[in-house]
Amino acid sequence: MTGGNQFISIHPNELKFECQTTSPKKYFVRPNTGVIQPWDSCFITVTLQAQREYPPDMQCKDKFLLQSTIVPPHTDVDELPADTFNKEGDKVIQDCKLRVVYATSSSQQTSDVDQKNSSRSVDTNSIQAVQRVKEERDAAVRQTHQLQHELELLRRRRNRNSDQDFSLTFAAFVGLIGIMVGFILNLTFSVPSTE
Repeated sequence: MTGGNQFISIHPNELKFECQTTSPKKYFVRPNTGVIQPWDSCFITVTLQAQREYPPDMQCKDKFLLQSTIVPPHTDVDELPADTFNKEGDKVIQDCKLRVVYATSSSQQTSDVDQKNSSRSVDTNSIQAVQRVKEERDAAVRQTHQLQHELELLRRRRNRNSDQDFSLTFAAFVGLIGIMVGFILNLTFSVPSTE
């Protein structure tokens, strides 16, 4: 049996997450750790390993612990220390505990309808939240591009003005040299010969 959950970040910083279970031999979780970008999502897949027998009365005490904490920007999962989720000092670690519930196939049909209805409202709310956050991000990106474009225009104007100053300075320098050469030539040719 395979199931999954979508982990959605509505935080402006990068988050590291880790998923632990009380029965690691029964469940295969991928990815069980990772770094999620701001305003992004990650799908976590949980697979129940084959069991020799069903639990009595389909009761299960297994739980999952999903932890998340803020990490520095552009951090790779492998770069983070093993004690990232130790609750020492001023670290802010958010925990979310999820309980495992088994459902039989006969009751699963009726619960599927209820679950779909409840998950639709949750999905709609989460989709709207993610959509709103993406729109805010897109607006910020557009504003950043606009500011970069304006900065580039200002740089071009400054370069044009400095080019004009250079050509005016160069012309004045050439004119001054021309006047000096003319004055020297005039002195040389205007001196009367003493013969």
